[in-house]
Amino acid sequence: MIEQDRIKKILFGGDYNPEQWPEEVWEEDMRLFKLAHVDTVTINVFSWAMLQPSEEVYDFSKLDKIMEMAKKNYLNVCLATSTGAHPAWMARKYPDILRADAQGIKRQFGSRHNSCPNSKTYRCYAPKLAAKIAERYKGYDNIVAWHISNEFGGECHCDNCQRAFRVWLKERYGTIEKLNVAWNMAFWGHTLYDFEDVVLPDLRSEEFLRPGRTCSSFQGISLDYKRFNSESLLECFRLEREAVRAITPNIPITTNLMGTYKPLDYQKWAKEMDFISWNNYPEYDAIASQVAFSHDLMRGIKQGKPFALMEQTPSVSNWHPYCALKRPGVMRLYSYQAVAHGADTILFFQMRRSKGACEKYHGALIDHCGHEHTRVFKEMSELGKELDHLGSAVLGGYTQSEVAIVFDWDNWWASELSAGPSQNINYLKEVQTYYHYFHSHHIPVDIIGVDDDLSQYKIVIAPLLYMCKEGFDQKLRDYIKNGGSFVTTYFSGYVDDHDLVVGAYPGHLKDLLGIWVEEIDALPPETSNYFDYKGQIYPAMIACDLLHTKTAEALSTYKQDFYAGMPAVTKNQYGDGQTYYIATRSNDAFYEAFFDDLTKQLGIFPIISIPREIETTIRQNKNGNFLFLLNHSRETLKCEIDREGKELFTNQSYQKGDTLTFLPYDVKIIKF
Repeated sequence: MIEQDRIKKILFGGDYNPEQWPEEVWEEDMRLFKLAHVDTVTINVFSWAMLQPSEEVYDFSKLDKIMEMAKKNYLNVCLATSTGAHPAWMARKYPDILRADAQGIKRQFGSRHNSCPNSKTYRCYAPKLAAKIAERYKGYDNIVAWHISNEFGGECHCDNCQRAFRVWLKERYGTIEKLNVAWNMAFWGHTLYDFEDVVLPDLRSEEFLRPGRTCSSFQGISLDYKRFNSESLLECFRLEREAVRAITPNIPITTNLMGTYKPLDYQKWAKEMDFISWNNYPEYDAIASQVAFSHDLMRGIKQGKPFALMEQTPSVSNWHPYCALKRPGVMRLYSYQAVAHGADTILFFQMRRSKGACEKYHGALIDHCGHEHTRVFKEMSELGKELDHLGSAVLGGYTQSEVAIVFDWDNWWASELSAGPSQNINYLKEVQTYYHYFHSHHIPVDIIGVDDDLSQYKIVIAPLLYMCKEGFDQKLRDYIKNGGSFVTTYFSGYVDDHDLVVGAYPGHLKDLLGIWVEEIDALPPETSNYFDYKGQIYPAMIACDLLHTKTAEALSTYKQDFYAGMPAVTKNQYGDGQTYYIATRSNDAFYEAFFDDLTKQLGIFPIISIPREIETTIRQNKNGNFLFLLNHSRETLKCEIDREGKELFTNQSYQKGDTLTFLPYDVKIIKF
């Protein structure tokens, strides 16, 4: 996290773009910031055009004034490098900087995420600007973090990327013969004779559209391109990171991630970042567990370390299909939900609403009316005041978990690039379904990657482990032999790192699971099968693995169609541990019954016995243990507390058995 001696509380504030406004507005902003208890601003996010008006000219005069104003008003600065959108002169003079879309159409200047990550122009001028900013402001002691570019993302299919992709593949595979094997290019006579034969997989070549997704005729090619694209953008991050680190080695460096953002492998990105920061923009109908999952994912990619909530909206987004207002209390609730799951900052986009372009109706601390007499300003001011009161109490807190869920970007990409078995296979939803059980039962979960240590967990769950990467099966063997419990699902263990089938399903997991899968039946949305579990009937949806037991026992069987009587849920003893295979997608009622049994058997208990509408987490640090209780309902709820402690907002002491009252969207933090 932001490791600065001057940070004594949860940072509060957000994106501030004074360059978009006349300077006479700036001092009024400072007055309003003080009223709202704002202590931190992210500045200089999209200022490349202002800072470099031509190839040889750099102009820092306006940014100098902004930096001095921030320092004079005792504001911490998260200083961005401005490279999220290149200036117009650069696109005109060096068109190689412009991206091409999946149809090969060259983009013109405009929008953002508009720079080709493999453009020599971009890779020259972006780190050069970052270095100049670092050199100019290295003496400012209020810079608490570097913010590299902004929301890296998107894909490019231009000639720059095609040439770079060929180089990347040659470094990865060495010879064209090995590449042909990895991609199974004997299929359809696709044999390559030279790396110059490689073309980008897109809508001009191997990829095609199906409802809701892009599929590929050659998944190995598309999978490697996604890896390449993620690494290309990551290399751009590294170039700027090294430019500022050489000048300001003691300032931590981050960039704002986007939670469950599919195109970039954030587990690889996390290794390159000093701390994780991310932007949280749930839609109006998002359920609490979906938002919590994203927070835990961002915490998990850095092995449980605290993260920064870099952006959220104070009231309304501008880009959702339905830009509903956050109801009174929801902004505060979402802010503390982030803290409950590991955030040490509460930052927003934006501090003052823009007067033009697509984000002019995106929520802000200071609305277009320009004064403090708004609902949103008052709510944010109260939140700022609360954070002053909390001080450093929960800073640096970590979460202890006995349950881990595996999340892997390669699995996400590969399972959905496949031309079968069902377009309704959805990796993210499958993982979130399993997470939802534990969230609703107040059981902490770590979201981990295949490289992370498993030994601390009583149970590891890997939904849709379609691709079992090299070495992960052995890691699972060691974990299970030593007493661990493992759960996986249909469409798991089918392929290797190159998306090549490894033999009878579930491949290298067959001995662990004690089964082999003969076929998989994809069920159209209007149909389902059924299976029994402990005398109850549950639906089997999306896909059904038709499997045979070897050493496993069947806990459940399908009830209809030609595979009636075949196992739907199995259990296998392996060493001192046990494995479970759930051969289909079911409903919440089944997962409730199944995991109720498994958690009881393994001695995994809820943090607290409390209504499900109240989300709970515990963070621990040198100051003690902190129980977060968040009411996500619109109703007033009451419950008993099972321990004694003191509530941080009110300083009220509670004894075991006392009744807690939660108003709608209420939050309590109890130290015990």
